[in-house]
Amino acid sequence: MSLHQLTAHALLEQFKARQASPQDAYEAVAGRIKALDGKIKAYVRLASQKHKFDHPGAFPIPIGLKDNLCIKGEEVTCSSRILKGFRAPYDAHVVEKIRNSGGVILGGLNMDEFAFGSSCETSCYGPTFNPWNLQCVPGGSSGGSAASVAADEAVWALGSDTGGSIRQPAAFCGIVGLKPTYGRVSRYGLIAFASSLDQIGPLTKDVTDCALLLNIIAGYDERDSTSINLAVPDYTKSLINDVRGLKIGIPTEAFVDGLDPQVRAAVEESLNLFKKLGAVVKEVSLPHTPYAVATYYIVATAEASSNLARFDGVRYGLRVKPQNLRRNALIDLYEETRSAGFGDEAKRRIMLGTYALSSGYYDAYYLRGQKVRTLIKNDLEQVFKTCDVIATPTAPTVAFRVGEKLSDPISMYLSDIYTIPANLAGIPAISVPCGFSKSGLPIGLQLMGKALDEGTILRAAYTYEQNNPWHTKKPNL
Repeated sequence: MSLHQLTAHALLEQFKARQASPQDAYEAVAGRIKALDGKIKAYVRLASQKHKFDHPGAFPIPIGLKDNLCIKGEEVTCSSRILKGFRAPYDAHVVEKIRNSGGVILGGLNMDEFAFGSSCETSCYGPTFNPWNLQCVPGGSSGGSAASVAADEAVWALGSDTGGSIRQPAAFCGIVGLKPTYGRVSRYGLIAFASSLDQIGPLTKDVTDCALLLNIIAGYDERDSTSINLAVPDYTKSLINDVRGLKIGIPTEAFVDGLDPQVRAAVEESLNLFKKLGAVVKEVSLPHTPYAVATYYIVATAEASSNLARFDGVRYGLRVKPQNLRRNALIDLYEETRSAGFGDEAKRRIMLGTYALSSGYYDAYYLRGQKVRTLIKNDLEQVFKTCDVIATPTAPTVAFRVGEKLSDPISMYLSDIYTIPANLAGIPAISVPCGFSKSGLPIGLQLMGKALDEGTILRAAYTYEQNNPWHTKKPNL
């Protein structure tokens, strides 16, 4: 295997044995980007800073970062015109941790504009393409992160997950993606979409790499008021190939109309494997799940409307100078800058959120949405009284074709029907490859766990991975 194809833990073994150096690994991945990214389009920019390979950190692994994570001195745009030219004045907390570990930052990865999307098509840089089929989307919003890892253009990557934006693209691209417990990884330096839902997490080639990268980025940060001040366990100690006695709940609401029969078959086969390996698999109910998507698109758009109000042409990025004054110079500046700077999906979500928060509608929409969010969280907590893990498909379909759902927002929003509940409840969830469709597209299995119990879902995911070949498959590029 070439160095760019190896997992992070395999590279670390090579470094330890002096069979390869961190610089060799970087050059192999950089060569892969140069050769392939013209057709994958995972990267929106490569890091301008020179790499230092004499850092004492233990993890000198080439890593790509989603284009909403601040890297000091580098442009960061959330793949939106409105932030073109903006350079981050500081490092995000996770970037500090990557640097301290010796990580080699490759550059910024494409995403749906401000993380608004499930296909990586709303980016101002154009779409990213799925390495398994270049006519298909890689999922979103962390589509560039998932595609880069699947195409071996990064050894591992960071994304953000607000309603499934790590797990769904991981499923579409046949890799591992983890959304940690809300607050387990600091959001300092992550440009906000929906502050009560956003979480940074790893996208990796296998579960071992996922645990290693989570070890690096997890931990308390006083600059994030929602950061959890608790000791971080060594997640690699959870990588045990044994699920005997583990109780896995299967929500009856997960297997409904709209679920692709091939996805259903792959997930059911995965559950049968868990049974053979000694896990206890039983049906459970999450009765408020049918309201999750609607609830999410009230809460998330309301928070997005508030967070994106700061991008007005005065301080950050794009500024459009009005040609003709209609009311006054400042209001005209706001209107013309935001009209030119935001794409259609961003405008749609800002308007939805502004409406939900407006006078006379706050109680009817936002407040009611928060109440239903509590009911969804309570459903999950009730199930976790008798189960260790909840298993569902990660997405209802395999990757769809580029442009197929772009003009149908509702169909696009339903791509996250299985992933949204974990964000609303703040619990950890992981997607692992569990098979392929007849057309050769990857399928993902989602495992959700109790708050702060990443260890259990990593154990279940690792056991599953070690007993099938799906994570070893590579797209033919």
